[in-house]
Amino acid sequence: MQATRSRPVRRLLTVGAAAASTVVALLPGIPPAGAAPTTTAQVNHGARYVDPLIGSSKGGNTFPGASLPFGMIAWSPTSTAGDQTNTAAAGGYSYDTTRLRGFSLTHLNGTGCHPGAAGDIPIMPYTGSVDSSPSADTKDAKYAANFSHEEEKAEPGRYQVKLDNDVTTDLAVSTRAGVADFTFPRDRPANLLFRVSNSLNGSEDAHIEMDSAHRKVTGWVETGAFCGRRANGGTNNRKSYYRLYFSAAFDRAFSATGTWHDGRLSPGSTRADGGEGYATGADRAGRGSGGYVSFDTEHDDDVRMRVGISYVSLAGAEANLRGEIPQNAGVPDVAASGQRAWDRALSGVKVSGGTEDRRTVFYTALYHAFQQPNVISDRDGRYPGMDRRVHTLARGQKAQYSNFSGWDQYRAHVQLLALLQPRVAGDFAQSLYHFAQQNKGVWDRWVHISGATHVMTGDPSAATLATLYAMGVRDFDVRGAFDSLYRQATVPAADQLSDAGCPGQCVSARPNLTQYMALGYAPHDTCHCWGGAAETLEGSVADAALAQWARMLGRDEEYRTLRERGAYWKHVFNPTATPGAGYLQARKADGSWVTPFDPASGSGFAQGSAATYVWMVPQDVQGLATAMGGRDKAATRLDGFFHNPDGSWSVQGGGPLRYDPTNEPGIHAPWLYNALGSPWKTQRTVRQIVDTVYTTGPSGLPGNDDLGTMSAWYVFSALGLYPKAPGSADFLLSAPVFTRSVIAPAGHRGEIVIDAPEASDSNLYIRSVKRDQRTHRTSWLDGSFARDGGSLRFQLGDRPDTTWATDPAHLPR
Repeated sequence: MQATRSRPVRRLLTVGAAAASTVVALLPGIPPAGAAPTTTAQVNHGARYVDPLIGSSKGGNTFPGASLPFGMIAWSPTSTAGDQTNTAAAGGYSYDTTRLRGFSLTHLNGTGCHPGAAGDIPIMPYTGSVDSSPSADTKDAKYAANFSHEEEKAEPGRYQVKLDNDVTTDLAVSTRAGVADFTFPRDRPANLLFRVSNSLNGSEDAHIEMDSAHRKVTGWVETGAFCGRRANGGTNNRKSYYRLYFSAAFDRAFSATGTWHDGRLSPGSTRADGGEGYATGADRAGRGSGGYVSFDTEHDDDVRMRVGISYVSLAGAEANLRGEIPQNAGVPDVAASGQRAWDRALSGVKVSGGTEDRRTVFYTALYHAFQQPNVISDRDGRYPGMDRRVHTLARGQKAQYSNFSGWDQYRAHVQLLALLQPRVAGDFAQSLYHFAQQNKGVWDRWVHISGATHVMTGDPSAATLATLYAMGVRDFDVRGAFDSLYRQATVPAADQLSDAGCPGQCVSARPNLTQYMALGYAPHDTCHCWGGAAETLEGSVADAALAQWARMLGRDEEYRTLRERGAYWKHVFNPTATPGAGYLQARKADGSWVTPFDPASGSGFAQGSAATYVWMVPQDVQGLATAMGGRDKAATRLDGFFHNPDGSWSVQGGGPLRYDPTNEPGIHAPWLYNALGSPWKTQRTVRQIVDTVYTTGPSGLPGNDDLGTMSAWYVFSALGLYPKAPGSADFLLSAPVFTRSVIAPAGHRGEIVIDAPEASDSNLYIRSVKRDQRTHRTSWLDGSFARDGGSLRFQLGDRPDTTWATDPAHLPR
């Protein structure tokens, strides 16, 4: 039994080798994909190419632990840099910090606030004497352990590491449960610490109980507070909005138990309560509760634990465990099942050609995109609502999903979800509608579990559901959701003038809507929002998307109203913002512009400069070009966005006047050349970003993954497709990096086949395209392609064709 349970931990090739390749990849002019020869074989098992450690360094905020596609549980290590009230990275894990204080049951992929969210119930194997309260170990000096990456292995659905206290931890998961083998040294005490109160953001309360007779540990944590430490409005969010329950069952008896509360240790105790609060540093240090169980490992050094979780009840956690992890199941069994689940999900795209590195980056990006949204409903269909009541799934709904980073995801991630997982996308839309119904009709812009966090700006739910419908997703209450979103967009709410949470977490979904509708823009001095110019742009995108949805539903009156509002961006375009060029600029309620104006400034905007936001009009690129003096002038300005004055590339974050690949407002900008009549520049720019910004190794993401948004950008770009605008199923075209890609959406959707036999590092320019064997002369595809499927055949070359798809009459609008 011990021989099969306790396995030597081997390094993944993509961790050790990829770390070295990252150094090469970051050298100017050396793309990561050129490091190895290409292969022509089709990928049938995408999971073998996934490296969960990509993005775990340099602000990517990914986590390497065990998870399944859209799963509830994500069992992963929590790093510590010497402060128990903080963590070494926003997502809980930092590749550059090799000290851990536990393995937590929940994580999010790419959360921008630090610390981010979740990280609930850290469980720490400890080999010393538990003779003081772990909460009193405020610097994580005692009840934490170092490790080496040479003793770490991460793969889809499984995570292993050997700590320097000589404990090997091996984790595998199902959707709502997991199993772990903890292999202890036989000559030292063996303990597992349950830090029930120590979620990443702290907790309001927590509870633990140990049942020696039945070899169980159960408990819960009451927490939330996403972005609660943020300086720009976060204090308004220091509150609880969910409770996570857990039930852990062991294959052997406990030799001892104990609990702690704040600084008091109680050996022999089996029950404890107490939260930490939501402060940080000295204001929280030393607080909290938890418990420990000890084991006699003299003759058997392996401890197996199975654990189930639920956001509804302890009974739900135990039922989830019973239903998903059989009593005799081991880590290898669960891990094998998890890998098959990942292979099924990743088989939605099967590529041929490309190097090993390209395949690794591609399938890891797809893996990261499928880590959310997350199931929050139990196996019996019950889930926590935004009203803090227990609800049951609607008829036909498979699961209730949550974790919606709306301001990020509506730009690329939801399109990928709709294309590859339309049933999940439909349930996700229904889930967001349920939350709105439970939240007095308000669609929150950043939903975490069952909490409305209000983070960011705009009305991304409108853009999201309009996009899902345009792409053919129908498995939700279409008319109910549209009516609700239209009401939010046109009927001022009671909180429209509230400044609570502002600027970064303003509670109103449509702040000062009365004045917005009257003026046609969000006045910066009275908007009760993050920034008047950004709010106007976000409102314009959302309303333009809703307009398209209204048109498809035959709602003509709503269409006319929303179409007009989709052009409100023009009211904040100042053609004389600078002596040489016009910009989008914040203006006041009296109509005057907010001055002084600087294109490098973020005044009036949210997480971006005026130089970035000037391109955030995807719904009306031709109108933007006209405002800039014509397509040629707009294209020349766009050149300057991606290049330094000396002509060299600036696509890795070259300051506020240049392209920033780490944040969302400008990520669509490389594709705007298609609408400006210069599609070869899209092809060149996209490939430059693909080759230099996204790499293998821990620092392989450009920045925070934002619940898979940055990863979705890469997936689309590698395929040679990109969403044209929210509310539309149209796609823009560029050169694929693989010789063949077969997209087979889950369910009944039509297959998409993309052939590009000449694709290579040097052949990055389109010479011709055929759609369904007919010559295709435009740089975009109408929505029928995404909805119904079809074939594309690219002929590529190593030199730009400056005539292909440039007819002014057939450019994307």
